[in-house]
Amino acid sequence: MTVDVRAASRRPIHWAVGGTLLVATALIPGAESAAAEQTSQAALRYACAFPSGPEEVAVVVSAVLPTSVRTGEEIRPDEVSVEVDLERSALARFTGLEATTLSAVARLTVRNTVGDRSADASWQDLTAPPVVLPDEGGVTLTATGDVPTVSFGTAGRATLAPATLALSLSSFTDGGTDGDGAEPTTPPGLDVVCEPAPGEEPVLATVTVRGDTDPTAPAPTPGESDTDPLPAPSPPAGGLPPDAREKIDVLTEQRREAVADEDPGSCPIEIPPEWVMTTAETYAAGYANAAKLDGAAALGPAFMKVVLNKRYINDSCASTVDVTSEVDFDYEGRRQLPPTKATFLSFGFMPTTATMTLEQVGPPAAIHTHTVTNTPTYPEETTVTAQLSLRLSDVEVNGVPLDVGPDCRTERPFEQVLRGYGQSYPRAGYLVAYGGSLTGYAHIPPFKGCGVGEDLDPVFTAAISSVGGKADNYTKMTQAPLCVATNPEGPDCPPRVPEPER
Repeated sequence: MTVDVRAASRRPIHWAVGGTLLVATALIPGAESAAAEQTSQAALRYACAFPSGPEEVAVVVSAVLPTSVRTGEEIRPDEVSVEVDLERSALARFTGLEATTLSAVARLTVRNTVGDRSADASWQDLTAPPVVLPDEGGVTLTATGDVPTVSFGTAGRATLAPATLALSLSSFTDGGTDGDGAEPTTPPGLDVVCEPAPGEEPVLATVTVRGDTDPTAPAPTPGESDTDPLPAPSPPAGGLPPDAREKIDVLTEQRREAVADEDPGSCPIEIPPEWVMTTAETYAAGYANAAKLDGAAALGPAFMKVVLNKRYINDSCASTVDVTSEVDFDYEGRRQLPPTKATFLSFGFMPTTATMTLEQVGPPAAIHTHTVTNTPTYPEETTVTAQLSLRLSDVEVNGVPLDVGPDCRTERPFEQVLRGYGQSYPRAGYLVAYGGSLTGYAHIPPFKGCGVGEDLDPVFTAAISSVGGKADNYTKMTQAPLCVATNPEGPDCPPRVPEPER
């Protein structure tokens, strides 16, 4: 929901988060205590499972952290980076595809320990920009980004230790990135899970946690902690920076003056994302029709990581608000939906069972919400656009296994567009914040890489792929309400799994 500033007069301004009402001034964080900082770095060897075989890679994790905190005080890692050196042998998959650039999204599990108690935090969506693949030698990918805060409820010496590292590698041809006009390779990417190599002691930093009663007293030694459990890592900080209130007030006043002066050139106004951007999590589940097979396959439940308000445009002259957010699927550290097993009648008579996996490729899926604010109901239209690749495995025909190989998939990614409609007053239909049903159609491309010893591409293309350019495969997904980082104690946290609708 949003509030039209022309009708708001001097009331506090409210901003929409895809249908969620946020009071901007309530999200401004309080001042944090100053503390001495340390630049910490851990150079480690990781064992990574590549398709060509296990590879040992060099990884350097670094962050700026305080040297000491009080119990319960938030630790906010800053200047986080994960540097990964990939040797030439680890690049065989991409050089064989004639890729020219390689980028990555890194997800690092960090184990936070004080005394004999530990809890894991997920440093996710660390992004490494594209690098050029050389003719010889390896490459270095450096992933950076914001990570969750953590606090310790027990005094002692706390350690932050890197653990499992998941890499989502994306390769492109013709140089540059997908956004610069380059084409993803086929297949477009690779998910790799890495573990610290045997013998490694992956400690990134040690932080002294002091008790509240005497912050200057020496910290207890490890093992002397009390029985209080270690709090779970805090969710990513959401909301607005301390000076956002004044900035929003200034922009709002300028907009009111422009409207009063009948100067529509001052509309719309775009709110800087760092003022309103926050994160959320949810699940979605549903069904996808295979038009040629006259059947439907279950999808999900798919865990989704959402970044809200990447772009926020409030046009008080047109009485509209347009919000763009992003979402990534996450299944066991990979950008995909859970594999699903389905049975169909191929060509109308042949029982065929296969495991189908929808893998997300390219940039995060875009969520665009368009809200009209000059009607009492605040109608809202949402469009979700994702780039996906469909992979087949474990195929049986008439109960007989059919070896399709490890990389039987659509020859190129396809676009899945889902749409939902709703309103805020009274609440009805689909709203990003509260969930509901999204529907749409997709065009399934021909298949490639199917078969061992024989070419099965034409078989699966004829049985599954769309005819011509028609988007003929219907999908219906049901999304649960968002668990938003700014309200971790809310009724929708932790996120729950929805009941899929047909």
